[in-house]
Amino acid sequence: MTEKNNKKTIRSWAFFDWANSAYNLVITSTIFPAYYSAITSDKNDKTIDYVTFLGMKFVNSSLYSYAMAFAFLVIAIASPILSSIADTRGNKKIFMKMFTYIGATACGMLIFFKYDYATGVGNLNFSVLMFIIAAIGFWGSLVFYNSYLPEIATPDKQDAVSAKGFTYGYIGSVILQIICFVFVFFPKQFGLADEGAASRLSFLLVGVWWVAFAQIPFKNLPKGKPNLKASTGNVLTSGFKELQKVWNQVRKMKHIKRLLYAFFFYSMGVQTVMLMATIFGEKELHLPTEKLIGTILLLQIVAIPGAMLMSYLAKNFFGNVKVLIGVVVIWIGCCIYGYYIHTEMQFYILASVVGLIMGGIQSLSRSTYSKFLPQESPDHTSYFSFYDVAEKVALVFGMFSFGFIEELTGSMRNSILAIAVFFVVGLIFLLFVLKVEPKESKAVN
Repeated sequence: MTEKNNKKTIRSWAFFDWANSAYNLVITSTIFPAYYSAITSDKNDKTIDYVTFLGMKFVNSSLYSYAMAFAFLVIAIASPILSSIADTRGNKKIFMKMFTYIGATACGMLIFFKYDYATGVGNLNFSVLMFIIAAIGFWGSLVFYNSYLPEIATPDKQDAVSAKGFTYGYIGSVILQIICFVFVFFPKQFGLADEGAASRLSFLLVGVWWVAFAQIPFKNLPKGKPNLKASTGNVLTSGFKELQKVWNQVRKMKHIKRLLYAFFFYSMGVQTVMLMATIFGEKELHLPTEKLIGTILLLQIVAIPGAMLMSYLAKNFFGNVKVLIGVVVIWIGCCIYGYYIHTEMQFYILASVVGLIMGGIQSLSRSTYSKFLPQESPDHTSYFSFYDVAEKVALVFGMFSFGFIEELTGSMRNSILAIAVFFVVGLIFLLFVLKVEPKESKAVN
């Protein structure tokens, strides 16, 4: 039996966020999207930038959206199978390691990403595939990471522990981002040819950072408790049967069911905005790379007190669900505001607000779901697999919709406005959660 609320275990768990959040900042939020957008564009505002991937023609930013959507689809299909194995054998740490090493290696391979838009010469196909594999490694590890939360912390501590993980993640990623900044802004001083070479070096540094700091949780986290009762059946189908079993249980608990519906819809918006913010700033507002990277870094720094603030408000004043409702309302306002922005200052204002609420909604969503779960269940990985599959399927829809609407209308602004609709639907379901107050959920409602 794992000792709950052990400080060393919790710190080690949080260090996994420290390790892998560098990927989320450098690869999905700042340097990689800025680099990708720069080398796949002709820098002419009056033209649409097309690239050819695996023999098919795409708008460059839409290809980026589709690549992410495909990665999330792979995770949505694979994680139930792997979670089933982890639950049965109690070896979730092995899968955390596997996805970490796969993702970090793919990040390192992005150091070879070169492409000339004018001639179409380069290794775009290989590099986009590495980008997809890196995403699979990052998101695939999270289902096992998240499932540790109810095992290492009691319900009254889970908000704070969840927020601690995100805080470690933001601090760690910002530290590496600053290191990468130095190379990108001053490449000549380090013997690098230009900003492009410095950017590619940053991709390698992410992989090294990710693997190095992941050794802390790999050393100190428990292996996981085997569930021998689940050891029969076909491993390729038992995971999906387990999800069906979880769903059958969730359907009987209205508060969890409605929370998951809400989470599904607002997750379409949250992650899509975060993943596409840099490309939006480059394509629609034509902000230079250094300002985009600096803005996203500021966003990450602001997110640290944001996550802590949401946890504090939930614990001491309003409860988790009411705070989530307030945050989703702010997200809706941000999407509407984003549709109309045209200046650099407006982008900075929007980024500051998004920074305050992005960490809070992620941290509070995870801890609220964790609190709602049967705390002594041996199937935490399966419950969190269901949670993560819901998020990944939501992201498939969110990222695909973003890219498809842009290709259809010729503007990313229309895609942002469509995201507001996802938040509205999520808000409606959160309001329904408030109407269901079983004894076990009063503490968080």
